[in-house]
Amino acid sequence: MTIQPQFQAIVDQIGQVVLGKNDQIRMALTCLLAKGHLLIEDIPGIGKTTLAKVLSRSMGLEFRRVQFTSDMLPGDILGSSIFDQNTAAFVFHPGPIFTQVLLADEINRATPKTQSALLEAMEERQVTSDGKTRRLAAPFFVIATQNPLELSGTFPLPESQLDRFLMRIELGYPDREAERLLLGGDRPPHQAVETLEQCLSPENVLELQEQVAAVHVADAVVSYLQDLLEFSRGSRYFHMGLSPRAGLALLHAARSWAFISGRDYVLPEDLQAVINPVVGHRLRSRDDLSEIPAQQLTSFFKEVAVP
Repeated sequence: MTIQPQFQAIVDQIGQVVLGKNDQIRMALTCLLAKGHLLIEDIPGIGKTTLAKVLSRSMGLEFRRVQFTSDMLPGDILGSSIFDQNTAAFVFHPGPIFTQVLLADEINRATPKTQSALLEAMEERQVTSDGKTRRLAAPFFVIATQNPLELSGTFPLPESQLDRFLMRIELGYPDREAERLLLGGDRPPHQAVETLEQCLSPENVLELQEQVAAVHVADAVVSYLQDLLEFSRGSRYFHMGLSPRAGLALLHAARSWAFISGRDYVLPEDLQAVINPVVGHRLRSRDDLSEIPAQQLTSFFKEVAVP
């Protein structure tokens, strides 16, 4: 599919650092403009953290990183109140979550209790601490990286946490050409990030998010979306069908994909383009509750008639 020149320039710039991953970069951009959150799952050393840094820099967004560990507590993310002897009162010290782009690095190395500290922030864009609710910055975008569960020292993300992520993507190994460019480069990726230009401002990002929300969805496309949801709920392939929240996630992602492609209306092809990263982490096989490979998932949903 074609892409608007404005967004192609952003993809190209990010691609100067994250080599050979234009499809994943475009999907991450789609997630941001859809006001969602992104989960990147892959082995260490693939470039997950670099992608998060480059995306935030290109968008001109404030960036903070939290390295999740097994001994981390919720207060390490949200912040805590500390007694001030000068004022004889408790003063709240905001945690790293008070930013625009939060990189939750290796999120599944923290315990479920610590992981759950993100739930309210991701869903409602606010944090409640000591009985007081504090709004988060706008835009607010969580990029979480996750190591495969077969690696040591990992905790599986609860379904409620997984469901807060609009998309999950994998980067995978670079192709031979991209890896050769990486190996022959004179600067490591973290240094190359510092030289990138800012393509947008936070105000631009908010305006684009509002334009994405206004992308038209025809009744026939909504019906097709409902057919996809009903198929997942009644299919022999899946342990449990997609929830209404998953349906909204598909709709938001399809709007964003259509907008980036230069259209102000959604086509069935837009739903097909985003369905794997949106629903892949929400569905399990009925046989053994395992994750379903992307290629197999695509073939399942092809059974649904396209309007």
